[in-house]
Amino acid sequence: MIDTVRTIAALRDRVAERRQAGARIGFVPTMGALHEGHLSLVAAALAQCDAVVVSIFVNPTQFGPGEDFEAYPRDESADLEKLEQAGAQLVYLPAVDEMYPENATTVVNVSGITEGLCGGARPTHFQGVTTVVTKLLMQVLPDAAFFGEKDYQQLQTIRRMVRDLDIPVEIIGVPTVREADGLALSSRNLYLSADERREALSLPATLQAVAAKLRQAQGEPAAAHLDWGRAQLLQGGFDSVDYLELRDAETLAVLEGWEGQPARLLAAARIGKTRLIDNIAIG
Repeated sequence: MIDTVRTIAALRDRVAERRQAGARIGFVPTMGALHEGHLSLVAAALAQCDAVVVSIFVNPTQFGPGEDFEAYPRDESADLEKLEQAGAQLVYLPAVDEMYPENATTVVNVSGITEGLCGGARPTHFQGVTTVVTKLLMQVLPDAAFFGEKDYQQLQTIRRMVRDLDIPVEIIGVPTVREADGLALSSRNLYLSADERREALSLPATLQAVAAKLRQAQGEPAAAHLDWGRAQLLQGGFDSVDYLELRDAETLAVLEGWEGQPARLLAAARIGKTRLIDNIAIG
C-alpha cells in the first residue's frame, strides 16, 4: 500500500526519514480527481528525484463565491490507486482544519503577474493559490516541485513567489497533456456533456490557428488576430470568452504583437457551466 499521511507532523516525519537516507525530494501538489496530466507531473518528478510526495487537497480559499468548490470532483480511493501505480511514495491528504488553523489570518499575495487573465475573472483565486502553495512548500520542504503548464499564469506566479520569498525549492513546469483530439486534460472536463465536449475542441484549434496567424504576421499588431480568435470560439460553441491574449512568456506582460520573443497565447472560455483554460507557446 502507498504511504499516506493526514497531518503536518506525520508528513514531516516521513519526509525527514527519506531525506536522512539521502533522497532528493520531489513534490506534486494536486486537488485530486487525478488524470494523466497529474500523472505526467509524478512521472517528471520520479525522473528527477528519488522520492515523490503528492498532496491531495481541494483548497477552499482559491474558489470564489458561486464557484464549484462543493461540486469539485473527489475520489480519494481512485486517486490513491492511480498514484500507487504511478510510483509515488507518499501522499499527503490534509483536512481543511489541518491546513488552516482556526482564526488564521495570514495570506500571500503576488501582485502584478496575477492581474488580468484568470486573475481578472477570479479576483480572489490567486491569493488562495499562493497562500496554500506557500504552506505546502513549507510543510513538505521539497527540493523540487512540479506544476503543469496548462495553468500557465499559476506556474509563473508560483515561480515569482518562490523567487521573491527566497523559498529554497526549484519550480519545474511540465508540458500540458492533451487528449488524442487536442483537448487539454482537466478535472473540469468531467462536467462537459457529450455535445459540449465536442464543441470544446474549438479551444485548442483556435489557439493553434491564431498562433499561426501571429507567426505569419511577425512584427505586426496582434489585435485583429485575437479578435478573430474570440469570434471563432463563440462560433465554435462557447457561450463567452473571458480572454484570449498574447503575453510575454516570463512576465506575462501584454504584447501588442509577436516579434520573435518567447510568448504565450492564453485563453479562457465558458461552455455550459464549465470554464476551460488553455495556452500554447509562440516562439
